[in-house]
Amino acid sequence: MKNTILFISVLLLPLGLFAQNDKAMIDRVVATIGGEIILLSEVQEQYSFAKKDQPNLTEDYQCLVLQNLIVQKLLINQGKLDSVEVTDEEVGVQIDSRIERLRAYFNQDDLAIEEFYGQSVSEMKSQLSLDMRNQILAERMQGKITEKATITPLEVQSFYNNIPKDSLPYFNAEVEIREIVYKPKVNPEEQVKARQRIEDLRKRIADQGEDFAELAKKFSDDLGSGAQGGDLGFVKRGTFVPDFEAMAYKLETNQLSPVVETDFGFHIIQLLERRGNLIHCRHILIKPEITEADMELAKSKLDTLCQYLKDGKITFTEAVKKYGDKNQQSYNNDGRVVNPRTGNSFFEVADLETSTFFAIDGVNEGEIAEPFRFKGPDGTEMFRIVQLVSRSKPHKADLKLDYGKIQTAALEQKKGDYTEKWVLEKLNSTYLGVSDLFQNCPNLAEMIGISAARRQ
Repeated sequence: MKNTILFISVLLLPLGLFAQNDKAMIDRVVATIGGEIILLSEVQEQYSFAKKDQPNLTEDYQCLVLQNLIVQKLLINQGKLDSVEVTDEEVGVQIDSRIERLRAYFNQDDLAIEEFYGQSVSEMKSQLSLDMRNQILAERMQGKITEKATITPLEVQSFYNNIPKDSLPYFNAEVEIREIVYKPKVNPEEQVKARQRIEDLRKRIADQGEDFAELAKKFSDDLGSGAQGGDLGFVKRGTFVPDFEAMAYKLETNQLSPVVETDFGFHIIQLLERRGNLIHCRHILIKPEITEADMELAKSKLDTLCQYLKDGKITFTEAVKKYGDKNQQSYNNDGRVVNPRTGNSFFEVADLETSTFFAIDGVNEGEIAEPFRFKGPDGTEMFRIVQLVSRSKPHKADLKLDYGKIQTAALEQKKGDYTEKWVLEKLNSTYLGVSDLFQNCPNLAEMIGISAARRQ
């Protein structure tokens, strides 16, 4: 059996969100594994998803998709037999997280999402429930199988040495950066205006009985949740900023909070439901307006800080802690910025925000770029000072330069080997039936052979 390791990536596909564009798809069962079935539509859906990124894929690739789905379903089947627990709360949190990433991609426009997928966000959440539960179950089961997989430096070196020199991957130019994100201070007059607005909204809900959700849709400055009536979904402790969370966990069901101030602005919160350590609440956010005069003051302050950094009057680490925005990922990482696409600190040029790319263009390693203005994900105007930590040229994979990436690849291969060994052993005691449509897939021959031998 080859390429079982690809199961890991297939498992993470956003199942259930892509089949909607193919209403004419006709289902039939193409494989049965234990008590689980695989439909032709599942194979075609994942094949179509892969083909979007790799247009030259042939239909033979569906054989590999089916193999990965068989592994996934086998893990799900065994997880159920082993009574591996997946709670409703876990499923809800994961679905909410996925929907929020989708909203970010569509600039928080739920109507655009509905138009693209032909479903409302609430319909998507309902449809994703079973897929997400099975995904968590399969991941948990695979984690149990591979939990003892570790990799030594000698194994990393051996993995690298076994890659044919003409097959070594080619890495594009990459940079590492540190940042100080500075949020301009709001003047007292705008603070008073914003607090008055949120107090008025609270009175309209508490005293006049107006609908919380409708007011959130009209007035909340949190555009993502505002479009959903302020609904934040089920979340676990540690998700929100401390002042917001402290108040949210004090509330009784349906209770309305007093006005809460955080770094984001002023909130009113209503608790909708509590399940153990998870809470489901909604809020309305009003942000104080940052005037152009506030921005000019911030720019002047950052220009001075930048010069102090260049003159060595303050270290970058000290500046991050003293002036940086505590809500940024980089604040607790000594200013180092993590690439959300890869999870490490290296950025290809194409991964950088345009403003950051131009700021470090022409800057040498270790140098500080001039402060520049940018918009955060929620539209807030802020400033950033960037230090270029390192810059690599395009190159073939090198053990010294790219040890972390090679180590990760070696470990993933080892986990794949663990999973493959487990799958082949488990097929000796688990029924597998494959439709005639896929009986001639060469990569399935070993799996089908084991199953056939078991039945004799």
